[in-house]
Amino acid sequence: MAPTMEDRPLVQVVPLGRVDETAVNVTAAHLQAVLDLNTQILSARPVPDYALVPGRHQYNALSIIDALTRDAPPSVLRLGLLRQDLCLPIMSFVYGEAQIEGQGAVVSLYRLGTTEDGRPVSPDQLYDRLAKITLHEMAHVLGLIHCRAPGCLMRFSPNPGHIDRMDMIFCPDCSMELVRRRTRLFRNYLASEP
Repeated sequence: MAPTMEDRPLVQVVPLGRVDETAVNVTAAHLQAVLDLNTQILSARPVPDYALVPGRHQYNALSIIDALTRDAPPSVLRLGLLRQDLCLPIMSFVYGEAQIEGQGAVVSLYRLGTTEDGRPVSPDQLYDRLAKITLHEMAHVLGLIHCRAPGCLMRFSPNPGHIDRMDMIFCPDCSMELVRRRTRLFRNYLASEP
């Protein structure tokens, strides 16, 4: 018998600062529809000024994930969404970042709303990109790593054009691995519930 929504692990979607309500809802809907995870949208938290990298005008994604997961219950996953630009100490920018087989991820809309030459994209294109990056990062949280299959959601995306060319699906190998890891996550989740 398939798990009911109550039996599915919970992902809490956490807006950080002012994030477009549609973006938050698109994120939650794709996590439910594609990854089969229950979602809960939490109240917005302030922009994470503690993660601002001096001189770069960007936010350290690892610091944000650490803060997001610090107070999360053990059986809950968290995804932060923000409009500000993200980076890692060794990368000039990232669309998102995740703890592989961890509890948290963060995704930024900052670079998803423009073309490579800086022109704005349509809201539909922005939300499509956001959904793809969100699914990619949460699949990392579930334990998937980057994939080389063309079009797979787990393929590394160096630019917005690459995101646009990706399909909203995982390749057969990643799909099988995702099923295996979700099944294990469901078992662990059910075992942790009173």
